[in-house]
Amino acid sequence: MDRFISMRNGGRWQGYTLACGVLLLFVAVGRNYGQSVEVTLRVEFAPGTHTRQLPSAQSPTVAWLMPLGVNAGPAPPLETHTYQMVQKDKMFDPHLLVVPIGSIVVFPNRDPFFHNVFSLFNGKRFDLGLYEAGSERRVHFDREGVSYIFCNIHPQMGAVILSLATPYYAVSREGAIVIPQVPPGSYLLNVWSESATLESLNAARREVTVQAAATNLGTVSLVTSPSPITHHANKFGEPYPASPGSASPDKVY
Repeated sequence: MDRFISMRNGGRWQGYTLACGVLLLFVAVGRNYGQSVEVTLRVEFAPGTHTRQLPSAQSPTVAWLMPLGVNAGPAPPLETHTYQMVQKDKMFDPHLLVVPIGSIVVFPNRDPFFHNVFSLFNGKRFDLGLYEAGSERRVHFDREGVSYIFCNIHPQMGAVILSLATPYYAVSREGAIVIPQVPPGSYLLNVWSESATLESLNAARREVTVQAAATNLGTVSLVTSPSPITHHANKFGEPYPASPGSASPDKVY
């Protein structure tokens, strides 16, 4: 009987110990979130071999931090939402959209004619087909990457959707980037710009350490390159009509 009582008491203390350990873990995680800081950096461009002109200060650059194993701060769950990329006046609005993986992007057609939105790049591949004025299509961005968005009818239309697997990202303003609420730890810094060469983007990728105080990552140097949106093929990999006179896209379908 004494042994039975001792076993019960021992099990009870083990339960208390486990509960206290779990509580301390939550407290530690909460402290990490409470210690979240701003991470800043600047982006500068140098002329490339294919272009002598620097992009305007408004040319957006995206920077994001990917946690590196146990040395990174705990990342909150990605908050997926529904976003819009509107087609109006033969343009996409916004031109650049950054979304967490798992988000839905709606493509409403607010022009008085047909559009055919598609993407054949390394992010999300899709072809929404022809759809008329006042209608819309939806795409689930379920993988990380850069998706260049085009219309198969109007070659002047182009945009970018960047889907990320981390909540720690920001878009530049006048060359400055501020990533908010980053817990201290080790991260992989990535940057992307429509106006930069792939080589300079790869060279800018590096491991960084976020301190318990605001962290400045210095300056990232990128080399300019013509935008992939400037000259692109249609969804069949063929050139668009050479001039509006050779075909009238708004009346073809």
